[in-house]
Amino acid sequence: MAAAALTACGNHIPETFSESDSLPAIYPDYTDVTIPVNIAPLTFEASEKSDGIAARLTVGDEEIVCNGKKIQPEANDWQRLIEHAKGKAIKVEVFIQKDSQWTKFKPFNIYVSPDSIDPYISYRLIAPSYITYEELTINQRCLENYDESVIYDNMLCQKPTDGQCINCHNYQQYNPERMQFHARQYQGGTVIAYDGKIRKVNMTSDSILSAGVYPAWHPWLPLIVYSTNKTVQTFHITNPDKIEVYDIQSDLIAYDVERYEVTNIEKDSMEFEVFPTWSPDGKTLYYCSAHFEFNNDSIDPGVELIQRFKEVKYNIYKKEFDLEAKTFGPRELVFCADTLGKSATLPRISPDGRYLMFTLGNYGVFHIWHKDADLYLLDLANGQVHNMKEINSPDVESYHSWSSNGRWIIFSSRRYDGNYTRPFIAHIDKNGHGSKPFELPCHDPDYHRQFMKSYNIPEFMRGPVTVSPQTFADVLKKEGESVKYVPQLDK
Repeated sequence: MAAAALTACGNHIPETFSESDSLPAIYPDYTDVTIPVNIAPLTFEASEKSDGIAARLTVGDEEIVCNGKKIQPEANDWQRLIEHAKGKAIKVEVFIQKDSQWTKFKPFNIYVSPDSIDPYISYRLIAPSYITYEELTINQRCLENYDESVIYDNMLCQKPTDGQCINCHNYQQYNPERMQFHARQYQGGTVIAYDGKIRKVNMTSDSILSAGVYPAWHPWLPLIVYSTNKTVQTFHITNPDKIEVYDIQSDLIAYDVERYEVTNIEKDSMEFEVFPTWSPDGKTLYYCSAHFEFNNDSIDPGVELIQRFKEVKYNIYKKEFDLEAKTFGPRELVFCADTLGKSATLPRISPDGRYLMFTLGNYGVFHIWHKDADLYLLDLANGQVHNMKEINSPDVESYHSWSSNGRWIIFSSRRYDGNYTRPFIAHIDKNGHGSKPFELPCHDPDYHRQFMKSYNIPEFMRGPVTVSPQTFADVLKKEGESVKYVPQLDK
């Protein structure tokens, strides 16, 4: 019986070919991945130089046939195919031509999960450099197609003699109408968009260490917890990790968005607190902290710390939060990494509250520069921890975010070349097991190999940010609103 072909991208399959028992070498590697039912078309090409490529994607009596230099299914054809494949698999047959000879490779599957994914992500695009950072943007991308737009362009507030840096975009419960990001140096401040109101906050006080970074919105209260950090960077001479970014001080603060009030949560000179995150029920604050005691008063703290940088190891803690009194309880140890000779950072709780995903490395806080960094999963129901080997690679895995339904994660990885961070997506089942990750799909499959920017801090969103970049710039050019320090947040 003839298959019903969807052939908008071509319908030529070679009639004469040899056969191989090997899987095809394609880029991106989409062999045997699991994808959401609402993802944009997966496009790919031969990993190595070839004369042409053809592919047949089949589900039941539906198929797409493509050929040419790259496999790029039409959006409408792709959508019909994956709807038909929901809960099943797409069979993919690939033919590659070299020296005028065609080879048919071993077929593989693309599994289509009925679990959908949030329609948007956002990320910072930055050159993988240590001195050039002005030309960076916060962008958003629709996962259901390839549409991408700029949320904020750092160059809108630049001057030849005054530089600026932006970072730490974050949302309350995936809501693009409740977001924030930081600007540092020239015209610096924290920009908060909250239900149509946009303002710049000067979040500094004599009673806190510095303005807040690494934000964590409470799930519903107008409350953001930050860490305050004195951060330093230095360079290795022979270490393959190249650079070390570390804190010589850090604390935790809480900021009331409506009252403009800020207070300290943790302020211990021998503890480096960082990376706060909330439980979905809003009753527990998780964070990381490293115990470090300076021994030499005669040298700069940054110098001493870099001399002892491998001693800095972070554990994961939590503090219970009283919703009525707006008070935090004493800290409790959640995961003790230092006794294992490791350092745990970036805790993130799944939306159902069961799992805590974190990055584990040998030392330090800035694991995006550490090739040994991997993703781990802690089951909060039974305390069991496991290495997510099905997701990790021999290179860096670092920043990660859960989708709103808890069935997908997006994370930063340098698995392809060791230099550029790219966003990868993986399915997480109800038992905490991950599927083989796949790279963010692009209309041109070669896009990421040609694009000389790194993707930083990928975050899921329920929809796009609609505030224009120029509106954000106009707000940043104004004086920031001052905060009021209070010993305890008002009820």
